Amino acid sequence: MQQRPLGRSGLAVSRLALGTMTWGRDTDPDDAAAQLKLYLDAGGTLIDTADVYGDGDAETVIGSLLDHLVPRDEVLIATKAGLGHSPHRRRDSSRGHLLRTLDASLRRLGTDYVDLWQLHGYDPHTPLEETMAALDHAVHTGRVRYVGVSNLAGWQTAQLATWQRAYPGRAPIVATQVEYSLLERGIEREVLPAAAALGLGVLPWSPLGRGVLTGKYRNGRPLDSRAATDHLAPFVQTYLEPRSSSIVEAVVTAAAGLGVEPLEVALAWIRDRPGVAAPILGARTAGQLQGALLSDDLTLPAEIAHALDDVSAVPVGYPEREGLTGPGAGGPPAADAY
Repeated sequence: MQQRPLGRSGLAVSRLALGTMTWGRDTDPDDAAAQLKLYLDAGGTLIDTADVYGDGDAETVIGSLLDHLVPRDEVLIATKAGLGHSPHRRRDSSRGHLLRTLDASLRRLGTDYVDLWQLHGYDPHTPLEETMAALDHAVHTGRVRYVGVSNLAGWQTAQLATWQRAYPGRAPIVATQVEYSLLERGIEREVLPAAAALGLGVLPWSPLGRGVLTGKYRNGRPLDSRAATDHLAPFVQTYLEPRSSSIVEAVVTAAAGLGVEPLEVALAWIRDRPGVAAPILGARTAGQLQGALLSDDLTLPAEIAHALDDVSAVPVGYPEREGLTGPGAGGPPAADAY
């Protein structure tokens, strides 16, 4: 599997990452082991998790597998922190919470460092300097190699990344993990331009539109699907609507013409978008992961990629359009634009 730099950092990652959100909950340890072996055999190196996945069980499963499946220094572990446990505080990026949860993550993972540590959201209640100083401390004490952010708006991404670049010795933000797929392209308005300008690699989560881009929901909801479970049905429901259906049909048509599966087309499209380092494959079973890994061998013909761009494009207006199209694109503004 091809290796790519993560933004403008020295960290190289495989161009497909392995997600573990369901590990320890919907994916048992045996199936998780089968997934990890498939992924490693395909040349993958980046395992993504979070302290809240399965209330920590996902990290525990990863730690148990690292004991016997692969040496620690042959894989990259990315985890996240910053989600609060109180119903009154969904985000908590205070120094105490971040460093306490990092230590707990390291214990569960059975390692003394993580390769990429990411803020799991934006916390408006904690001063920026406190949060960023905690990231610096984690790096300077050797518990973290690189830091990133997740689920931040464009201005938040730029604010945090610029803060870290403003003074020598601070740990730079090298990555942003955000939802991005043919069904969700909102980050193209502000987040992608910010990431490109500041040298952040993009790690798309749910690159298959929460499973909808596989085409499995075209004729109903399979009993073994996420949409058929109480805790994940609302997660999938977002994309079970007419606009998404038209995009799914375009993906299915492209796949039929290429002789591959729809998920391969959807993953190849997102994998090769500008700025993307590694889409995160969030398979529930080893069989699903095996199908997703086949996308590594597929390069979409330009005409198909452009057709998918067109059918899934999101409306972009002023002022985002100016930043995305570049100076002079589309001609000068009208005289009354000022």
